[in-house]
Amino acid sequence: MSRTGDRPADPEPLPHPVVDNHCHLDLDDAADQLDTAAAIERARVVGVPRIVQIGCDLPGARWAAHAALDHPALVAGVAIHPNEAPRLHGAGELDDALTEIERMVTSTDRVRAVGETGLDYFRTGEQGRAAQHESFRAHIEMAKRHDKTLVVHDRDSHADVLAVLDECGPPARTVMHCFSGDAGFAQACLDRGFWLSFSGTVTFKNASSIRSALAITPLDRVLAETDAPFLSPTPHRGRPNASYLLPLTVRAMAQVLDNALLELCSAIEANTDEAYGGSW
Repeated sequence: MSRTGDRPADPEPLPHPVVDNHCHLDLDDAADQLDTAAAIERARVVGVPRIVQIGCDLPGARWAAHAALDHPALVAGVAIHPNEAPRLHGAGELDDALTEIERMVTSTDRVRAVGETGLDYFRTGEQGRAAQHESFRAHIEMAKRHDKTLVVHDRDSHADVLAVLDECGPPARTVMHCFSGDAGFAQACLDRGFWLSFSGTVTFKNASSIRSALAITPLDRVLAETDAPFLSPTPHRGRPNASYLLPLTVRAMAQVLDNALLELCSAIEANTDEAYGGSW
């Protein structure tokens, strides 16, 4: 969906800080594009003082790693996105790209995560799946070698994502980014000790299966994210997303979980610190 129109107004601030555990600040292409410092400040004002910035290709990963060094509110995750892996593989460049990602992972403790990596059967057809699997396995092993959090992208590939993770053995900390499965898949992930991260999709009218997944997720396994500039929550679907809109998603999550908002916010903050190896 294209992102059009004016940037939404600030929502009501949250009663306790939360962390946007998945954002792409470098991809903000709105007409009133926020620079990094402005985006961080606008989020802080509404109760989102920290952000995990994710880089999905080599330029994005370099940007994320440098931004995390420049801005104390940020830490980074770096990886080759599953839709990028077949292109690099076809050009004979995947191994070199993975080597550069690993150099970034080891360059600074501001890079907390390997990801987003995983499988995407929506945008990549059968011909690209072998390269996606190869890349996913390499990222899993990288996260384990360096004790980093693994951030998993899973689109229309639930069974195979779990199969690869089971085959390789997941790292100590695994986050299912932008959780898109039903309650059954959620339970399979929870049984493996993963955190489930919910985005603005949980607010969509047609996302009852995601809300069912959230409803069975224990409070100590719940994370929240924007995936900005994508997936703006209702009522702003299709408009530019940013970390400052995360309170809309968190309030919707509290309703699904039948939890007090303050309790949920406190849990999300603590869970993010645990999932990403400590506060920052």
